[in-house]
Amino acid sequence: MQYDHAVNPPPLPRRLLAELLGSAFLAALVIGSGIAAQTLSPGDTGLQLFENATATAAGLFAIILMFGPVSGGHFNPVVSLADARFGGMGWRDALAYIPAQVTGCVLGAVAANAMFSLAAISISTHHRASPAHLFSEVIATSGLVLVIFSLARTRRLSFAPAAVGAYIGAAYFFTSSAGFANPAITVGRIFSNTFAGIAPASVPGFVIAQLVGGACAVGLVRVLYPQMPPAAAAEVLVPHAQKAAG
Repeated sequence: MQYDHAVNPPPLPRRLLAELLGSAFLAALVIGSGIAAQTLSPGDTGLQLFENATATAAGLFAIILMFGPVSGGHFNPVVSLADARFGGMGWRDALAYIPAQVTGCVLGAVAANAMFSLAAISISTHHRASPAHLFSEVIATSGLVLVIFSLARTRRLSFAPAAVGAYIGAAYFFTSSAGFANPAITVGRIFSNTFAGIAPASVPGFVIAQLVGGACAVGLVRVLYPQMPPAAAAEVLVPHAQKAAG
């Protein structure tokens, strides 16, 4: 499929800045709410997880609305790669999004640590890569991509910010891995040895599982919605095109 539409996206530098900032906010809200939950509810892991999930779901909704009109509000390499696979964006642009997303998540982790008077960088020792965790990441990522592109195909993208936030909030509880579903935030969480952190040794397995989940979801979308036009994919997650001149 070709990246060829009647409308043009904003210039790539603006989109990359939006992806970097959105990813930074995402990491800051995930890690910062995890630190706050540990502080406010010591010894109660279930309540800590609930607080972390609620803040993440609400914050994700907000940052997609904030930055989506510029870049689409991906903040996730799997979403960008899937979008390119469906022809919604060029592969070159998708590959450019990825370092912006990863860098943003690392910066967000540093900011979260600093906001709670912790060391700016502290490498996590929280090992998570059990078979159950990895399988959970396949499921969580598959579901996320299915949510996004089913809404795109059925022209219901106005629900995407709320649906994505709700799904990720739910994934904290229905998966054993707490539903990372995002390679960029997985890397960012290395840099905070707190409730939401992940040990570096666990990251490769998580990222591979997330990519597998994304690939499975792309296949499922093609089966469930065989007529996925590039124009529909180009609107993911939030319409972010400018009218072509002339």
